[in-house]
Amino acid sequence: MSLLNSRRFSLGSRGLALCGAVLLATACASTSPTADTRAAAAAPVKVKVFVAAMFEIGQNTGDRAGEFQHWYERYWKGATPVAVPGALQPVYCNADGVCGAVLGMGKVNSSSSMQAILLNPKFDFSQAYYVISGVAGTPPQRGTIGEVSWATWLVDYDLGHRWAPEENKPGEPTFMPRKGYEEYRRFKLNPDLVGWAMKLSADTPLKDAESARKYRLRYPDAAARRAPFVGTGTHMTGDTFFHGPGMSKQAQYIARLYGADDYVITEMEAAAITLVIKRTHGTDRVMSLRGAVNFDQGNPKESTLQHLDPAPGETAGGFAETVENIALVGTRVVDHIVKNWPTWSAGVPKP
Repeated sequence: MSLLNSRRFSLGSRGLALCGAVLLATACASTSPTADTRAAAAAPVKVKVFVAAMFEIGQNTGDRAGEFQHWYERYWKGATPVAVPGALQPVYCNADGVCGAVLGMGKVNSSSSMQAILLNPKFDFSQAYYVISGVAGTPPQRGTIGEVSWATWLVDYDLGHRWAPEENKPGEPTFMPRKGYEEYRRFKLNPDLVGWAMKLSADTPLKDAESARKYRLRYPDAAARRAPFVGTGTHMTGDTFFHGPGMSKQAQYIARLYGADDYVITEMEAAAITLVIKRTHGTDRVMSLRGAVNFDQGNPKESTLQHLDPAPGETAGGFAETVENIALVGTRVVDHIVKNWPTWSAGVPKP
């Protein structure tokens, strides 16, 4: 064999040996468990209760509390955040199966986060209960600053036709339902679950603020002057921060038009989040919990624009107390469900 051929043979043999070594190493690597494959093989978190908040002001703990902080400090302090593609913020879970996240404000923002979380394989929502939690407004004829309300109905404020009042017959509504939206413009929440929520939380001692007590006296309505309480009623979901007695009457009109209970809360997310849950797991285990931090209209001595854009020192106050009240009320129900999971896992028991 020539020297050239000998070198070719030698190089070819080395190349084959090298390829074989690479293939063997690859085969060995493919059969060795990696962190990713172990994570993929791990069982999903069995969610018993999921708490959905819409925003947090700063950090999840240690500063001024928004809608999430009191829940976080109760259930997830020190928990590892679980990033979910498509969701605004990570999900937190504890060892008892209580999970929660900040979904974002508004119908599209919050519902897209909820859908991403529901469809993520890291979680098993097949038996989960939901608490949609946040701050809201209330009509002074029905509620007060600091109150906490469990929804009996969720109604979408936006799905319909509207026109300017000056283009209407005086005194008649400027709203007409849009046909074709019947299946997702209103949701009657499970009456047994609402009954349990009230049974477990109606007597919760609620916080109040001196600023809120003074602010209530601007309104002549008996409901507006009440101390904070736990109640029920229809929650109106709309992307519009509507203000003024006219808009408030329209919301009440829509609630009655749809056969729902009295409108008591105006918020921006619950009906949309509930629609997403309904399409995946149904609505029998959905709760909407809101605390009122403002009235949906001014007092008789101020215009709607003055109420919408108040002067310094003219706001209602009581925000810090209200977000704490929401968690004080809601955790009673969450804790009861988790403590009695063998009973609740099969469905809502009769109250």
